[in-house]
Parts: sequence; C-alpha cells; structure tokens
Amino acid sequence: MPLAELAGWIAPAATMIAAMMTAANLGARVTGWGFVVFSVGSVAWSIVGLTSGQTNLLLTNGFLTFVNAVGIWRWLGRQARYDRGGERAQQRSAREHGQDKFAMGQVAGAKVVDESGEAIGHVVDAMLGCQDHAIEYLVVSCGGLGGVGETLHAVEPARVRFAADAITFNGDRGALCALPELKADDWPGHLPRAA
Repeated sequence: MPLAELAGWIAPAATMIAAMMTAANLGARVTGWGFVVFSVGSVAWSIVGLTSGQTNLLLTNGFLTFVNAVGIWRWLGRQARYDRGGERAQQRSAREHGQDKFAMGQVAGAKVVDESGEAIGHVVDAMLGCQDHAIEYLVVSCGGLGGVGETLHAVEPARVRFAADAITFNGDRGALCALPELKADDWPGHLPRAA
C-alpha cells in the first residue's frame, strides 16, 4: 500500500480516537496519550497534504504537530510528574504517623462509591473556604451517561471518606441523587448548616 494511501486511512482514524481520548477527561495520562495519537494523525494529515499538493492541509497540520508536542509535554511530562508527586505523598501519609492525605489534584473526576464499593457518581469540583482552607462542599454528578442526563449535588465533606482509589459516600445512589439538585452553572456560595 502506498504511503499516501496508508496516511489517508491513519489520519482520520487517529484524529477521531485522539479526540475521544482527550474529550473523555480521564486524567493526565489518557489526555497525554491522546495528544500522542493526535500527533500521529497530524503527521499523517501532513503526508496527505504533501502528496496531494494541498499546501493548506500541510501547513495546518505541521502547526498542529507542534501544538500536539506541547500537549504531550504538558500532560505526559509536567502534569504526570505533579500527579506522581501527589500520589507518593498520599501513599507516604498512609504509612507514616499523622493524618492521611488526599491529593487535591485528584478530586475533580474522582470516582464516588457507596459503602459497598459500587460507583455512584464522580466529583465535578470542590469548593474550598478561603479563610479556614477546608472543603466546604463537593459537587458530585449522579446518573446520566457521558454527562448527558446527569444531575449535580452538593455533598458536605462529613458525608464522605477520602481514600487513594475513591471517595466513599455515606449512603447509596438513591441518597446521593435525593440531595438538592444544583444548576450546572449556579452553585451556592454557602451550604445551609443543619441546626
């Protein structure tokens, strides 16, 4: 098979796979490898542009290859080192005297499980107090598929336990989804406190 024809097959396939990998937001490693696959696609598109005389396609994908290299450095280089630093501190805290730690960089996207270990949601974000430096509440998604049909709920830190592999909610999926629903773009400044 000629190089141009092979590149014509690889380019769209790599681009679609990479787009799914990065859009899924499954963490630094998957995003970084998504940029690797994007690079394969942009090089293949560049070959298509070169062999077919499409200068604009060649120039655009030459630039995108550079952008993808930055993405690889950002997500597989720099961010991966930061993530390893947080993971190691978390592991050390479990072995050493003192309070166990949970890396805040792992909060957004963290799996939320019920007491039996069944996945019931994911953390979207966490709101921290500026004065006391404590978590005010977690925003947790419940239900839906790929973000479609999900509901968001504010969960007080007292209702969860942090661990290296997941955040455990004190209750089941029904109890999580029964919490007052948040609008996707309008979260409370403070949660009402129980008397």
